Amino acid sequence: GQNVHINTKNSLDEETTFHWHGLKIPGHSDGGPHSVVKPGESEEISFKVNQNAATLWFHPHPEGNTAQQVFNGLAGLIYIEDDQKKKLSLPKEYGKNDFPLIVQDKTFDEDKQLNFDEVKNEDGTMGDTLLVNGTVNPRLTVGKEKVRLRILNGSNMRNYVFKLSNHQPFKQIASDGGLLNEPVELTELQLTPSERAEIVIDFSQIEDDELSLLTGDHTAVLPFKVNDTDEEKSEGLPKDMNTISISEEEMNKKVSKELVLDGMGEDVTINGKKFDMNRIDFTQKKGETEVWEVYNKPDEMGGMIHPFHIHGTQFKVISINGEKPPANEQGYKDTISLDPGDRVKLAVKFEEEGIYMYHCHILEHEDNGMMGQVKVEN
Repeated sequence: GQNVHINTKNSLDEETTFHWHGLKIPGHSDGGPHSVVKPGESEEISFKVNQNAATLWFHPHPEGNTAQQVFNGLAGLIYIEDDQKKKLSLPKEYGKNDFPLIVQDKTFDEDKQLNFDEVKNEDGTMGDTLLVNGTVNPRLTVGKEKVRLRILNGSNMRNYVFKLSNHQPFKQIASDGGLLNEPVELTELQLTPSERAEIVIDFSQIEDDELSLLTGDHTAVLPFKVNDTDEEKSEGLPKDMNTISISEEEMNKKVSKELVLDGMGEDVTINGKKFDMNRIDFTQKKGETEVWEVYNKPDEMGGMIHPFHIHGTQFKVISINGEKPPANEQGYKDTISLDPGDRVKLAVKFEEEGIYMYHCHILEHEDNGMMGQVKVEN
């Protein structure tokens, strides 16, 4: 409900854009490759917030140069708040029991500087050093209470499978677009580039005073120091947090848009085409739900995971390979991970007008043309 006014200024010596990832915003303010801000120039945008509480993010989106600019540090978080989320008994004290975690991998050169040209890979750049919120070797001290972590995979292409070093389960309470209907208990969680998840860890149940959040290869992302003196009485998590469902109409709607993600490296396409800023690939009516079917086509090498992102909306996942999605993917999403051979159906509705991108969120694939455009009109 808030009217927001943002002044954006490009103080770089190169062109950039300001893309608001996950925000329902008019196309002319979305910050795609059309909305270039030249060095030294400023642009103002205004919009009214028309979505529920969520953890979103922002990053540049210039054609052909997104990967390098994000790798070099241009990314940050946006929180949307609402009255419903404030009423729920969730950890919500920023910096005490509610923490953002922007997880990225970088490689530093001999001078301890980021040097994208040395490490760039056309299939997605991967670093050898993990950073959390821009910090090397981070640590976090927490009390013996429930702690909420808002995790963003802000990497160019690396996928993360998060778990706790003591194998203790945790609860996922939100996905890209906000709260799930109810907390989902997990022992591990995969996030592909640009996906977000909010999880709650109950540190009151931990006997050791040392614990770590790990990735799938047992690399410590974030070690925790559990402080006994800060013991708090933790309320239980609410059972009913949201009311998201797939309607009968959405379930039975025919597919109106089919997309095939194909290729690797520089040879990536959607429906056999590379991005052309002067070509509109799809049109859709504002306020009308359509079913998009997205297929990750395997190749003779097997293929690779493609995280598929749509600008300007939060969609619902109807099915993955004909099956109901897992509970933690039954909330609102703006990015969906597809393994080779996966076929997903998405209920997509745009609430604003304009031209929006859809693309693979491996940033090098996006830069190499694995992207298309949908024009939304009244």
